[in-house]
Amino acid sequence: MRESLPLLEPSPTPAGCALPGSPLEAAVAGIDACVHCGFCLPACPTYLALEDENDSPRGRIVLMRGLLDGEVLPDDPVVQQHLDRCLGCRACETACPSGVPYGQLLEATRATLRRTTRPPLIARLILGTFASRTLLPLALLGGRMVRGLGLTTLLARLPGRLGAGMAMLASTRPVLRTTAYVARGSGAAGRAALLRGCVMQGLQTATNDAAVRTLTVNGFQMVEVRGQGCCGALHAHAGDLDAARTLAKVNIAAFEAEPDALIAVTAAGCGAMLKEYAHLLHDEPAWQARAVAVAGRTRDATELLAAAGPRAAMLPAPLRVTYDAPCHLQHAQRLTAPPLAVLRAIGNVTHVPLEDSDQCCGSAGIYNLIEPDVSDAVLAPKLRHIAATGAPIVVTGNPGCLMQIGAGLLQSGSTTRVVHPIDLLDAAYATGATP
Repeated sequence: MRESLPLLEPSPTPAGCALPGSPLEAAVAGIDACVHCGFCLPACPTYLALEDENDSPRGRIVLMRGLLDGEVLPDDPVVQQHLDRCLGCRACETACPSGVPYGQLLEATRATLRRTTRPPLIARLILGTFASRTLLPLALLGGRMVRGLGLTTLLARLPGRLGAGMAMLASTRPVLRTTAYVARGSGAAGRAALLRGCVMQGLQTATNDAAVRTLTVNGFQMVEVRGQGCCGALHAHAGDLDAARTLAKVNIAAFEAEPDALIAVTAAGCGAMLKEYAHLLHDEPAWQARAVAVAGRTRDATELLAAAGPRAAMLPAPLRVTYDAPCHLQHAQRLTAPPLAVLRAIGNVTHVPLEDSDQCCGSAGIYNLIEPDVSDAVLAPKLRHIAATGAPIVVTGNPGCLMQIGAGLLQSGSTTRVVHPIDLLDAAYATGATP
């Protein structure tokens, strides 16, 4: 492990900014909002895991100031290490009394650092694949084929990134056996279109289909939007803002085909990204108003279900579950009640509270593949808390969290499995039974 930097004392931005015209300079107001109170420290998973102030939001903001002031250099590998280690979970935003937009600061900093330093090869390969409308479907098809052959569980026993990747892929297999049913609804709740996404549609198609059925049952008229694609969240978090903007524009143009339909999202990270399209494109006049319109129509699928009811149903047998809150649902979108409302609508389900459910699991997009050691350290207490609940099912509403927690459970030998709340509600509707 490299030697940590001493924590810099905050200072005002000098007249001669060391990084003029950079995304970080444009975000300086967010840096100025930080009063260095320290409320973010106990909320930060990397600070708790590493016990280094430079790996806390407050410490990283001081490093950001140091970059602008020229006190530290963008190509300093130690500076990059501390900034790369950030999960971007945004739990600090929930804890912050000053309203520091830390997620935006992190993206601006990483975009600035990309000017002098290339990301690791694995990051470039993944981001390049997700930005390609040709390579991404092929990669997801390959993943489904490997999973379908039953190789993932076997290969998950291997050490390192390969074993972890196979365990994550294995965790995308459907856990619940749902009897097919025809969803019927009144359409009285309004029109909605599903963001099919990339990983959700490629590896968890069953959950997307379940979302269409459950929303239909709860009164939404579901419409299909063609031409949509990856939301750009992975690229924005990695500082590749140009690619993120390109992908965002594709989705904005696609969803404009159904201007009166709400946009339902089954992935918390994607929902947070769509809701922040207005910020992403704030300096592009031709797209700003269009981005605002799409952002304003975006809803998490559980958000729509909770607003409409949801209609109660019952599982055929009692089931204990625990709920883990996706960071980009709780901290970025500030949604805590809707997933729990979905669980309460399902008869025969007992919800066992999960200690520190608001803490990050260590997934963070592709973070678990780039920073596997820190990711594992962040995941470890999560797995202990899940084991303490005794629940055979963990419920969470983000594919990255589902894969990260599922992989950790699988590799630890646990029989507990992870499901999306939409899948659980869909399984209850399939029985036709009501409480």
